[in-house]
Amino acid sequence: MSKTLMKGNEALALAAIKGGCTHFFGYPITPQNEIPEFLAREFPKAGGVFLQAESELAAINMVYGAAAAGGRAMTSSSSPGIALMQEGMSSLAAAELPCVIVNAQRGGPGLGSIQPSQADYYQMTRGGGNGDYRILSLAPATVQEGAEMMMMAFDLAEIYRTPVFIVSDGMLGQMMEPVEFHDRPLRELPEKDWTVVGHGGVRPPNTVKTLALDPTVLEQRNLTLQAKYARIATLEARHESYRTEGAEIILSAYGSTARIVKNAIDLLAEEGIAVGLIRPQTLWPFPVAAFAELPDSCRMILTVEMSCGQMVDDVRLAVNGRLPVAFYGRSGGIIPVPEEIAMKVKTLLGRA
Repeated sequence: MSKTLMKGNEALALAAIKGGCTHFFGYPITPQNEIPEFLAREFPKAGGVFLQAESELAAINMVYGAAAAGGRAMTSSSSPGIALMQEGMSSLAAAELPCVIVNAQRGGPGLGSIQPSQADYYQMTRGGGNGDYRILSLAPATVQEGAEMMMMAFDLAEIYRTPVFIVSDGMLGQMMEPVEFHDRPLRELPEKDWTVVGHGGVRPPNTVKTLALDPTVLEQRNLTLQAKYARIATLEARHESYRTEGAEIILSAYGSTARIVKNAIDLLAEEGIAVGLIRPQTLWPFPVAAFAELPDSCRMILTVEMSCGQMVDDVRLAVNGRLPVAFYGRSGGIIPVPEEIAMKVKTLLGRA
């Protein structure tokens, strides 16, 4: 199959169509606007339903309704817009409704800027809404990987009956790269016998709700959710390793920052300094196992983020005190460059 040069946001949108999405609800916000723009033009041709909602709050609740009726529903937004959707996401998780949510992160806090950022890590892994819930979070590092993860996300959402995040950022959304769309093997998916569509008398009618005033009922619902999250943590944690064998320092980064870190690692290799990378491809579940068997040569971990330091907390938990964990980050929409990351590594090694 031939490759097509596409902007990251547009590749996500096309991948959503190819992944079987049937409903999109969203509201404009930079830097993700190419997603609804593309879908507004192309989705009706594919038989999909596109609706620009009056707000992010309305959009996420429309996703709830379409998902409850059995549709493959999605929305996309950027940091402050995602913040507005958090109550709806908590409800989607509680009702066990499958959907896909794209976050093209931008600088914050508040309205911040429209530049790339990774300061939504807590939001993407802890859930900004109320209650005990988790959302499976996929973090692509290339436009190609974003397209593949988007198509996979709809299947994962239905397998586990859960919302799934695609954690992007302004840089990944706006860059252009060649993309190839492969025919995917059909996965065996569970029957949607929980939907609220007409039952024709063949089964009792379903209800989808999150209110449970009886504390014993609500506790059991929480225990059921936690059991599901334990399955996801066991089966769905993913990561990539790069040049870790013999590394003196292993860097950890995700998304677009990991691309820059790879360049820094290659620069250091030219100077004879062995450095590797562990890149989480799922932010939750976090790939703890990747940090369990580090090479004997490794002296410390350096986490690199486009934030003031958020994923570093999970890295420290994964390393569990076996090695020191340092942090280097840029924030406010400033993108780190390979040379400054390399200098940080040399400083930590006493070779600056």
